[in-house]
Parts: sequence; C-alpha cells; structure tokens
Amino acid sequence: MGGTGRKGLDCSGFVKVVYRNVFDIELPRTTKEQVKRGKPVRIQELQSGDLVFFRPPEYARHVGIYLSQSKFVHASKKKGVTESRIDPSYWGRYYWTARRILPDT
Repeated sequence: MGGTGRKGLDCSGFVKVVYRNVFDIELPRTTKEQVKRGKPVRIQELQSGDLVFFRPPEYARHVGIYLSQSKFVHASKKKGVTESRIDPSYWGRYYWTARRILPDT
C-alpha cells in the first residue's frame, strides 16, 4: 500500500499516475485529498475520466476512474489494476461520491 511504481501501486497512486501521464494533471497522493478536488458529480451524470470514490469494508476509502456503462478501472489489493462494475452486488453498495477533474465533454 502507498506505492506509485510497478512493484506496488495502491488505488490513489494509480489514479495519480494515470492523471499525470495521460492528462498532464497533478493530483494529490491520497484519496482523502483527491476527493476534495474537482467538482461533485451525481452518479447518473458520470462521464469517462471522472473519479469515483467508495467506502468498502476493507478500505477506509477507495478510488477509481470511471470508464463508461457503469465500469471503472482501479487498483485492487488482490487483482492489481482491474476493471469493475458499479453494480448493487458490491461496488454500488459502497459507492460514496464522484468528482469531475477533467473539463465537461
């Protein structure tokens, strides 16, 4: 946990690296600080690139990057970087909030 390199990457480190390398945007290192950036977005208005935040039982906070059609990409303890769905069976149950960092499309 707490890594930002190939040998170890947590969720907020993953988001930070992607935003820096793909969008040339510097984000804070932690989910606690990332959730304060950008503007709030309702789940029904999510766009590709929005940050989605969760509060699952095994993490204090978790963050991923929204793709489309209820899918997001994130760094998982067990699976590494993976794609998941925001559905009622798991991630939808722990959905917390979303933030738009990129300009509206």
